[in-house]
Amino acid sequence: GIMPYITAAIIFQLLQTAIPRLQELKKEGASGQQKITEWTRYTTVGMCLVQGFMWMKFMLANNMVREEFLTAGTLLVFYVSGLTALTAGSMFLMWLGEQIDKYGIGNGVSLILTAGIIAQMPNAITDLSNRTDLSLQAGEGQIGIVGILFLAIAFIIVVAGSILITLAQRRIPIQQARHTRGRKAYGGQRHYLPLRVNHAGVMPIIFASSLLIFPSAFFGYLASSVSVDAPTWWVSTLDFLNINFQMGEYPYIVLEILLIYFFSYFWTTVVFSPEDMAQQLRENGSFIPGLRPGPRTAEYLETVVERVTYVGAGFLAIIAVIPSMVSKYMEIPLNISSFLGGTGLLIVVSVGLDLLQRIEANLVMRNYSGFMSGAEPGRGGRPT
Repeated sequence: GIMPYITAAIIFQLLQTAIPRLQELKKEGASGQQKITEWTRYTTVGMCLVQGFMWMKFMLANNMVREEFLTAGTLLVFYVSGLTALTAGSMFLMWLGEQIDKYGIGNGVSLILTAGIIAQMPNAITDLSNRTDLSLQAGEGQIGIVGILFLAIAFIIVVAGSILITLAQRRIPIQQARHTRGRKAYGGQRHYLPLRVNHAGVMPIIFASSLLIFPSAFFGYLASSVSVDAPTWWVSTLDFLNINFQMGEYPYIVLEILLIYFFSYFWTTVVFSPEDMAQQLRENGSFIPGLRPGPRTAEYLETVVERVTYVGAGFLAIIAVIPSMVSKYMEIPLNISSFLGGTGLLIVVSVGLDLLQRIEANLVMRNYSGFMSGAEPGRGGRPT
């Protein structure tokens, strides 16, 4: 899929904060960004080869390959053809995303991700309808009317909360310095600096879920490969760790929440610099009332960002653990409960809101009335 390209883009965005050469390229504008994009593409090819090889090893280990491909003469052909197909597919999606960026509306990669998530909804709805039992006493493996009502209400609440936290801002009042030229005064306007509550977006959940794959896989591997002659306490310890680091268990949930908080602060630090923002305000002749421009303003912005990030990280943690909790304690399949939270829901909500805002901006730019107002007389809402 598109994940190798996303992984490569995230890697370069993180490296821009640590490597001076990348920082210089970023400041060069379009030419520097084009160079970073070119390196990202090369890294994507490498990520495709590595992830494709791991996926093909997984297929072989789980007997998902036909026997005629397992001979000594055809195994190399299997690897070469498989890696070529997987890499070509990912590179095509990368190219398609760039074409959407260039000729379409919205972020191409985000739209491709959203389309893939929405494409899973028919299967989830079909599975839900097959498990639905509208009687008050639902059978084993069935979802009764109480469960259906809970899922519907929870879905509405979670979507509304996701929209609210995505659009939520902490507005800091800003005043522009007044300049007098001759008998006329310029500037002095008051406006605000919007700081998003969820500045990190879905990245903390992606990072946390990616890291949590390793302890569960590692402890599962140790538990399955333990020797028969191993001490009882060692076997019990491995079984305990293997069970408790599976999705939905309390140690797993606690570790996931801690990682989400950590990566929320980390990613916010990467994408937002209070010092740079304070410097930009100073250069533009703007200031926060009651604060000196410069270091004092940067300290204030840093304090505000830390507080709003705490709230945003808490919301992300709640959204992240809802699917696994519902799946575990209500015995609802994960493909159904995943639409009550997690990365997929946040991606769909954020991309949907961004797409609506871009379409609205294009309609207004072309003198259309937009979505929220009635159509004007004439073709396409234009005045005649």
